Amino acid sequence: MSEQEAAATAIAEQTSRNLVARVAAAAVLVPLALGTAYAGGWWWTALVTLAVIGLYVEWLKVVGLAHARRVLATGVIALAAIGLSMGLKRPEAALAAWVLGFAGVILLASERRGWAAGGFLYASSAQLAAIAVRADPVKGFDALVFVLFVAWASDIGGYFAGRGIGGPKLWPRVSPNKTWAGAIGGFFLSLVVAATFVAFGRGKALPLLCLAAMLSVAGQLGDLLESAVKRRFGVKDSSHLIPGHGGLMDRLDSLVAALVLAAIFGLLRSGADGVGRALMVW
Repeated sequence: MSEQEAAATAIAEQTSRNLVARVAAAAVLVPLALGTAYAGGWWWTALVTLAVIGLYVEWLKVVGLAHARRVLATGVIALAAIGLSMGLKRPEAALAAWVLGFAGVILLASERRGWAAGGFLYASSAQLAAIAVRADPVKGFDALVFVLFVAWASDIGGYFAGRGIGGPKLWPRVSPNKTWAGAIGGFFLSLVVAATFVAFGRGKALPLLCLAAMLSVAGQLGDLLESAVKRRFGVKDSSHLIPGHGGLMDRLDSLVAALVLAAIFGLLRSGADGVGRALMVW
């Protein structure tokens, strides 16, 4: 066997092992996410809060601030306080915790202050968006599942189309593995999700197709943003927490962007009390 053939065989075996690990991780994480999303309330708030604390910790690790214990502790305590306040339905307390946490992170960071603040903004935005989308008692679950499925479909479509078709790179300086074929495949599969929701009577065709398109693009941009941050600091994976995926940042980057856009869109349409309804009812 030539060196080229041996290298190709090794790559194929590694890809196969990576795919198996991804499927196994998804078999655990997807039911967990959907189960807590269905339960809502404290269950969903607790899961989201734990996840965003993990995002914040990984962000600090990626940007070289894992040693900044006061910055780490301040952000973690603030995110926990925000989650507790939102669980108690005290948005004013959540806002106070956010302001104090953000100010504390900035004041306590003796280096890379902007990156520390960016990490807290990234994690807290994801937290507030995820809780806001689910909060509506009537349409919150439908809205959250829609955003989850669109983000997941965009990732899955991008993964298989990118590897199966290949072709020109999307942005090689930032993410050398992502291709235009993958981007288009992810976009198309997100529209299939929207069409499925329409087929089951969960919304109108044109609004949901447009929303899915926007969320897919946002998710892919979020993926590129995370890749750009890691490349800036010479990091391949944010951690090795999730087999086949890397860390929470690696797994949730597109979902964070999609949730934030969905929450902003819902807020603009109906205010803080009807984000889920604003996404699904037209």
